[in-house]
Amino acid sequence: MNILIAFDSFKDAISAAEAGRIAEKVVSQRLPQASVHLAPITDGGEGFADILSNALGGELRHHSVAGPHFAPVEGRFGLVPLEAVPPTALSRLDLPVSAHGRPMAIVEMASASGLESIPREARDPWTASSLGTGQLLQEAVHAGAGSIVLGIGGSATNDAGAGALEALGVCYYDRDLQPVRRVTPSTFKDINSAGSTSHLINAFPALRIACDVSNPLTGPHGATRIFGPQKGLKEVDADRMERTIQKMGCRLLGLFGHPPSEWERLLAEPGAGAAGGAGFALRHALPDSRFVEGAPLVADLLDLPAKAAAADLLITGEGRLDQSSLHGKGPLAVARLLPATKRCLILVGSAEATVVDQLAKAHPNILVVPISDPEWPLETALARTGDAIATALEKVL
Repeated sequence: MNILIAFDSFKDAISAAEAGRIAEKVVSQRLPQASVHLAPITDGGEGFADILSNALGGELRHHSVAGPHFAPVEGRFGLVPLEAVPPTALSRLDLPVSAHGRPMAIVEMASASGLESIPREARDPWTASSLGTGQLLQEAVHAGAGSIVLGIGGSATNDAGAGALEALGVCYYDRDLQPVRRVTPSTFKDINSAGSTSHLINAFPALRIACDVSNPLTGPHGATRIFGPQKGLKEVDADRMERTIQKMGCRLLGLFGHPPSEWERLLAEPGAGAAGGAGFALRHALPDSRFVEGAPLVADLLDLPAKAAAADLLITGEGRLDQSSLHGKGPLAVARLLPATKRCLILVGSAEATVVDQLAKAHPNILVVPISDPEWPLETALARTGDAIATALEKVL
């Protein structure tokens, strides 16, 4: 029997690689004759650089950058040989000729500006900046990258990407033309104008922003309304944050030459709301930048279609199975690569009952197993995730 173990991370608990190792140990004990293949997966958040650079034989680099609240954190990106990238992935990326012969950087926003670096009680998008993500992009350029793939999952920020652009050379000024530095939504009210003094933006290599989120920057389904609460935004502040982000989004569009007649359309563009607008800012500031579908790109980079085709059983999982999981993310993206006759086991910290019912009707060979006792407080469930994976898998096998 061929078994493919392909976990996503259990957010705030354990990484995809660690979950996979736990499952591999259990399978090896229970089914010693099975052939086991490990393939940690990523949705563009934590583990994006580690998992993909390791799979492609690249070099993982660590750099100290500004965290979401400006305290130093260890940012990560991988440098991989372009010739190691599968042809199907290269086709999706559609890189220019200038990228050939140079390594491709895989940059992880979550490592620089990630939500998981901030304790739950300290999360506040008003004071969070994507500055570190811009610094990490700058490090990738200095390392000689001819192209960059940026994973923007798991961010703590809702700053319309203003912080990332600050790191790349955009300067912000108050009414007295004094510089405003370390910009966050809380300081946007002080900004009267902006300008770029950096040659880096115009000479930036091809940037591909891996994203599976279709939300716009503003509006009822925008970054603030949908993702603000998980980043610590209080409901009473939602309207004010919405106005703040819309104003900054328009200012950035004007800075990079987009006429006011286009602003409403660009603010509503699918994907603009990902990572609190970081992708929106980079897409409109850098000359060769665009969004790419994250899940299909990751699947191609990890050669998951071939691995799934060879498997008799897929064991996968993530922290939470909900409606967002149905939109091609994480474990379900891998599960959909399986023929209908193959079996799939999905271990999750918790699951929405309606989603489980939908999966049962659509895929009769998928079994969803919640691993946590619903009576456990969240802190207990997170602390016991590793043991819970092992216990649940032993019972099922």
